[in-house]
Amino acid sequence: MIFVTLGTQDKPFERLIKAVEKQVELGNITEKVVVQSGCTKYKSDKLKIIQYMTIDELNKYLNDASLIITHAGVGTIIQALEIGKTVIAAARKKEFGEHVSDHQQQFLDNFSSKGYIIPLLDFDKLDEVIKQAENFKPNKFESNNSNFITSTIQEINNLLS
Repeated sequence: MIFVTLGTQDKPFERLIKAVEKQVELGNITEKVVVQSGCTKYKSDKLKIIQYMTIDELNKYLNDASLIITHAGVGTIIQALEIGKTVIAAARKKEFGEHVSDHQQQFLDNFSSKGYIIPLLDFDKLDEVIKQAENFKPNKFESNNSNFITSTIQEINNLLS
């Protein structure tokens, strides 16, 4: 099962659902596809779409998925990486009204440059990215929280000195 999650943003992300549905129609995706769509209202007879899920439902789909396709939301990506999943991520874009800024592109660039995820940059090439995912082994995710905390404490101490 492929799990597609769009998070709970208040802006739709139809481009990603349409790209996945197109690959199902073309026969490039033959597995069942479950979509957590959030505010993206989309009807499909090829995808199982669930608008919102409980955390337990979300965790079950994440754990059961052979592949996760997601928006470039840092929380979703980290959760998937922590359970060892292969992740294809796509950035929501301001120009399409999918977000208020293009900060997801920065997350996407950062996580893909470190070998954690596979970026989906061209939605028309999702089939190629899915093939790439078959042999992709993500690098082990290493949180930067301790470095962030240390540098924050140093900055505070510098300000207080």
